[in-house]
Amino acid sequence: MNFEEAKQRIHFLSEEIRKHNYNYYALSNPTITDYQFDILLQELMQLERQFPALVEIDSPTQHVGGAITKEFRQVIHQYPMLSLGNTYSEDEIRDFETRIHKLLGDTVDYVCELKFDGVAIGITYRDGKLVMAVTRGDGIRGDDVTTNIRTIKSIPLKLRGTGFPDEFEIRGEIILPHSSFEKINERRLEEGEEPFANPRNAASGTIKMQNSAEVAKRNLDCFFYQLLGDNISFDSHYESLMKARSWGFRISQYSVRCQTIVDIFEYLKTAEKARNDLPFDIDGVVIKVNSRSQQEMLGFTAKSPRWAIAYKFKAEQATSRLLSVDFQVGRTGAVTPVANLQPVPLAGTIVKRATLHNADVIALLDVRIGDMVLVEKGGEIIPKIVGVDTGKRSPESKPLGFIQACPECGTTLIRTKGEAAWYCPNENGCPPQIKGKLEHFISRKAMNIDSLGEGKVELLYDKGLLHNVADLYDLSYNQLIGLEKKYPSTDEKKARTISFREKTVQNILQGIEESKQVPFDRVLYALGIRFVGETIAKKLAFHFLSLENLRHANFTDLTNVEEIGDKIAGSVCSFFTDPKTETLLKRLEEAGLKFHIHIVEISHKSEILSGLSFVVSGIFEKYSREDLKKTIEEHGGKNVSALSSKTSYLLAGSNMGPEKRKKAERERIPIISEEDFLKMLNEGKQT
Repeated sequence: MNFEEAKQRIHFLSEEIRKHNYNYYALSNPTITDYQFDILLQELMQLERQFPALVEIDSPTQHVGGAITKEFRQVIHQYPMLSLGNTYSEDEIRDFETRIHKLLGDTVDYVCELKFDGVAIGITYRDGKLVMAVTRGDGIRGDDVTTNIRTIKSIPLKLRGTGFPDEFEIRGEIILPHSSFEKINERRLEEGEEPFANPRNAASGTIKMQNSAEVAKRNLDCFFYQLLGDNISFDSHYESLMKARSWGFRISQYSVRCQTIVDIFEYLKTAEKARNDLPFDIDGVVIKVNSRSQQEMLGFTAKSPRWAIAYKFKAEQATSRLLSVDFQVGRTGAVTPVANLQPVPLAGTIVKRATLHNADVIALLDVRIGDMVLVEKGGEIIPKIVGVDTGKRSPESKPLGFIQACPECGTTLIRTKGEAAWYCPNENGCPPQIKGKLEHFISRKAMNIDSLGEGKVELLYDKGLLHNVADLYDLSYNQLIGLEKKYPSTDEKKARTISFREKTVQNILQGIEESKQVPFDRVLYALGIRFVGETIAKKLAFHFLSLENLRHANFTDLTNVEEIGDKIAGSVCSFFTDPKTETLLKRLEEAGLKFHIHIVEISHKSEILSGLSFVVSGIFEKYSREDLKKTIEEHGGKNVSALSSKTSYLLAGSNMGPEKRKKAERERIPIISEEDFLKMLNEGKQT
């Protein structure tokens, strides 16, 4: 086949595959078998390998993936991705409908849609081709995940038909169907990895993977629900969705128009009844005013559109018998009671375990072994017990007491005044605490040693190679290669074997070496000091500049730091006075971890804003809130989270809450615009 023949054949195959993708995803009406489709795709891939000059960026083969993304850049949304107001009450739906009629004084019809339990995405098309896909992020800006989104087969890379705007954005929800979720978890268990807790978590993690070929293997899906752009000519929201379907987008077949409140309630009942039979997760229904011109008239509050509301399904409940209670020890030593139940169907799954939270909840419920208990599952990974049917209680039952000793190491438990949880204080000798600290240390927001998963840490601990986080930096190739252990389970699907082969060992050692470049604030967070989360670690790191300074800080020094209270200060002091901590830190420092802030990280561009404090609120035209906050710090200023009489300025954008403005006026705090702020910087003086 010559070049021209290949060009014609590639064009034919591409159009055929796009047509069959459209039939399958947009129309839910496939006209060929999966096998026949795969034959077409394989032929196209083979031709593109032979004639690489003919490969187009919107070729159907791009759904296979293969590109590597090392870093996801931040993108400011052209249209902020606001959240919806939520309700669990039909009365509030009536109030919503009454308010809409009162504001419009006109005939109104609605569109009811399923509320998919997934990850929101905004995708931009230009001249009919996908050019960018951005996650919700904080609503103002999100991560550019275009490379990974291109691998999702239900998302068209090139639109079909005509009539679409030259440029527009379409919003949707990335989901993981139940069938794909089950296959992923089966594979993870086989590879010795922990299974994902639920499809939403799996979808969220998948779209941020660095290897797009791995993303393609996960078989994500996407439903679209909103068109945005300057040249959207349809006045009806429903009409715009139907038109989008004709362009190749997957629009839910369950979206319907409703004329009255009666129609809306009928849809709610139907959706809630059908939710467990759907092949994907939903957690409610979204109700929208259908007319786009009416939507514009209604506008937005600071956080959400006035023309839409989300009805969230109430948590589902079931009754079961309490058979026994296990006490589990977490990373911080907190002991959590977990109930073992007579298996009961709930929210589409068979529930055998439920959390009892802590000793206070056990006492409040007066729950006892053998009781018939009410179990609830409302977005929780582990269901919870919310009530007891005392009328069915055995007269021989006895109150359930909380254990006094750690179930893992036998140490006497302690309870700090004012806290609900009981703790095992043996943090350096209690197995779950040691493994938990190791898993926290290697996590993405800490040292980011992603080549070590929970299963691998468990194997290294069980083999006696890891007793604390410093041991990671002593691991060698000879210690790791060939390690293997079988972890049996009463559930065959959860049985697993973990093996350390050549590639695995190389990745682990490389990940450990690269972690030595992690900045000091994340190293501090990774140490797992109680009450020191990601934000507090950063504040401490940038205040004290080095671990040495922090180590010698006393209680008063610590509480003088903004947002550091008595509880955090006490925990930090306790951590550094433990003799074992000193040994651990010395080993980590010798391993090469960063224990101080580099001068580049703390240098200011100027001191123009020195002595000034700012509250930044609202949506801005030129910069995101985070960019403005960063600029304030770079020029010597200080960001504060709440207005007070000591605040120098309120930097206000659009959609700022009216209460914040009122408080600023009441406290006589100057309110400046983005333009005023930039002028302040340019002129090098205060307004």
